[in-house]
Amino acid sequence: MHGPVRVIPGSRYDDPLFARLERYLDLSSTDIDMLRSLIEAEITVKKRRDLVVDGYEFRKLCFIQDGFAARYKLLHNGKRQIINLLVPGDIVGLPGSFHDRATYSVVAISELRLQICPLDAYVELCYRRPKFGLALSWLAVEEATAHADRIVDIGRRTSIERLARFLLEIHSRLMICGQATEDSFELCFSQEIVSDTLGLSVPHLNRMLARLRSDGLISLQDRYVKFCNLKAMQALAQYRPVHLTRIPDHNQLLPERPEPRRVFKARSIR
Repeated sequence: MHGPVRVIPGSRYDDPLFARLERYLDLSSTDIDMLRSLIEAEITVKKRRDLVVDGYEFRKLCFIQDGFAARYKLLHNGKRQIINLLVPGDIVGLPGSFHDRATYSVVAISELRLQICPLDAYVELCYRRPKFGLALSWLAVEEATAHADRIVDIGRRTSIERLARFLLEIHSRLMICGQATEDSFELCFSQEIVSDTLGLSVPHLNRMLARLRSDGLISLQDRYVKFCNLKAMQALAQYRPVHLTRIPDHNQLLPERPEPRRVFKARSIR
């Protein structure tokens, strides 16, 4: 299913970022034109190339149009921990661009097609169009929630629960950008990438995949994952999809004005 971005079911847009944003707020044609006017370049990044390097300044927001990337930390002993995986509609530079130096690296794990937006230009847009500042806040909350779940995964969930939850999460995110069906998706990540994300060895990851297949929860063929029993899979992973509320409309937040009191003048009696 990897390839050019296609029309996203249920969305007005074929752009994965706008399809993601419309879940939280309404975008006018003027809003879209203003955001698109900030794009200084559209580039293609080859697989295995670092976009962001830990410890170096990075002052861009890169909107992923197609392809996949990984945000990771490389330790002094050479071990790598992948913090999260990035899919179409995600933003490279969130949160790295908001520090004086990046605290993690980001690497392309497939060929990437990106739209490049200078951070300062986006901030300037937020002053003129505050809804874009709110939108970025909502996306940051979404990422923070995912990171909290990942801490629970690594610290407390069993290997099989961790893997089940990972597959459900990736499926949900790919659905948003039109790269998954209701019950299947292409797992475009190598076993090494998945194992570094989940904190498992590759052999142990293979055993857990085999267990999910033998339990009748998934089928896996040519990297295509199909959920055979979605409810049982969600129960195993303790996975309950939670969606952020929409950004409240400004007009709905304005207090109602009380009706003006009518003043009656006394009539003089002659």
